[in-house]
Amino acid sequence: MDATNLNCNRALKDTIALVLAGGRGSRLKQLTEGQSKPSVPFAGKFRIIDFPLSNCINSGIRQVGVITQYKAHTLIQHVQRGWGFFRAELNEYVEVWPAQQQTKSESWYQGTADAVFQNIDIIKEHGPKHVLILAGDHIYKQDYSKLLAQHIQNNSDVTVSCIEVPREDAKGFGVVDADANGNIIGFVEKPAEPPTIPGQPDRSFASMGIYVFKAEFLYDQLLRDRNQEGSSHDFGKDILPHLVGRHKIMAHRFPESCVSPSGGEPYWRDVGTLDAYWEANLDLTHVTPSLDLYDENWQIWTYQAQRPAAKFVFDEEERRGVATDSLVSAGCVVSGGQVSRSLLFSNVRVNSYAKVLDSVVLPNCDVGRNARITKAVLAEGCQIPPGLVIGDDPKDDARRFYRSKGGVVLVTPEMLAKLPVHDIPSWHKS
Repeated sequence: MDATNLNCNRALKDTIALVLAGGRGSRLKQLTEGQSKPSVPFAGKFRIIDFPLSNCINSGIRQVGVITQYKAHTLIQHVQRGWGFFRAELNEYVEVWPAQQQTKSESWYQGTADAVFQNIDIIKEHGPKHVLILAGDHIYKQDYSKLLAQHIQNNSDVTVSCIEVPREDAKGFGVVDADANGNIIGFVEKPAEPPTIPGQPDRSFASMGIYVFKAEFLYDQLLRDRNQEGSSHDFGKDILPHLVGRHKIMAHRFPESCVSPSGGEPYWRDVGTLDAYWEANLDLTHVTPSLDLYDENWQIWTYQAQRPAAKFVFDEEERRGVATDSLVSAGCVVSGGQVSRSLLFSNVRVNSYAKVLDSVVLPNCDVGRNARITKAVLAEGCQIPPGLVIGDDPKDDARRFYRSKGGVVLVTPEMLAKLPVHDIPSWHKS
């Protein structure tokens, strides 16, 4: 092993990753009424949080704290079941750190920086030299070891991972203003006039919510911010803007550490709206998806219950169990129905003569006979009555369910339970 690799391995062992997984994700509407955004299912068998956690493992970072708050039971259960394979005697762990009101004010987390500050004693107990802070609600594949190596090589106090976006789109992000050498000279949240990348007047650097800090420097800044009157105690709004011009803060270009097919565009998605969630899932049904989940060198790990293989039954002229341009997960039964350009999570049943088109169907749903579902997201446990039509009439969809600006219809068991009698096909009522 050469000196470079040896130093890199030591740095990885001296790094703790903190996954901020307490977000509510209110823009996902009823999908997050009972769980936090990081625990929302994605891609048939995973949950959103599996992506940053898998990035840690694949990058060689084996000390991870998952900071939770909003409706965390599902998330805690998932992490305990799927991420308990580390060896404590080797100082490897994925620990869940629930909100515990650990400060004198006895408050819940007030912002991202406060979430880390309230766990500062736990962090110090582990004695890291570097702290990697991650958002727990984005879909991407990144080699954090390359980000860390650049941070150490530059002797930065903080390094911010950035993705290039069209300038117009940057208005919805925290935007990094960096010079030609990567020094951050400005940081603004959702600016009306985003600063651009040097030499690229139509592109801007958006912060990915991924930061590497020198540990001691982080502790000092968290304490300073804690005592700062008027602070919202947020990294993007308070900590980083304060550091600009005072300390060495550098931008890291995401393509330099992104794990993607050769020549492919760097993939990073914030699936924070229903439209974005639907689109990112259905992208996986394409012949060549933007996100490669088949890369054996960078696997996405998860917990999943053991289920039998998917089954397709009946082969008659009008009653044929078939799925085309679709992902169908374990435990599914397509029983004489038709599935096209859709993603079925585990334990979904599509009954005879039913059609599921351009839709995302979460676990344990049952689509009744002759039902027709188009451009919809069916939340976990939906029992679609036979003959029910969803996705054809925008006015009916908006009256009965939730319909997004992009025309995606969200259906939940609670919405189905409240359907007026006249909305249920008469032959089913009997």
